[in-house]
Amino acid sequence: QVQLVESGGGSVQAGGSLRLSCAASGNTYSNHLGWFRQAPGKEREGVATIYTGGGSTAYADSVKGRFTISQDNAKNTLYLQMNSLKPEDTAMYYCAADFGWGVNWLRASSYKYWGQGTQVTVSS
Repeated sequence: QVQLVESGGGSVQAGGSLRLSCAASGNTYSNHLGWFRQAPGKEREGVATIYTGGGSTAYADSVKGRFTISQDNAKNTLYLQMNSLKPEDTAMYYCAADFGWGVNWLRASSYKYWGQGTQVTVSS
C-alpha cells in the first residue's frame, strides 16, 4: 500500500506561482509518480510524470515550460513547481503512484494509488 498526501494548493493571480507537494508513505515501492488535475465537468488529465529510478520526466503539452516535476527521495516527497499560472490551470490537483513498465504514465488508468487532492485556483 502507498499513502499519498498533497499540499500547497491555494489561490493565486494569473502569472503567479505555486509549489505543490505530495508526501508518500507505505511499504510498496513505486517507480512512477505523477501529477494529475481535474476541473469541474472535465476528465482527469495527466500533467507531469517522473520515473523514480532515473528521474526522467514527461509533461502535458499544456504545461511544458511552465511546470516542473521533481522528487526528494530522502523526504519521500514529490513536487510540482508551477510558474506562469493561467486561469485554465484551475483544478483539483492529485498525485499518483504505481510500479510498472511500458504504459503511458500520463494516463490516469496507469496508476493504482492516489492522494485526496489539493485545489489550485488561478484568477485573471
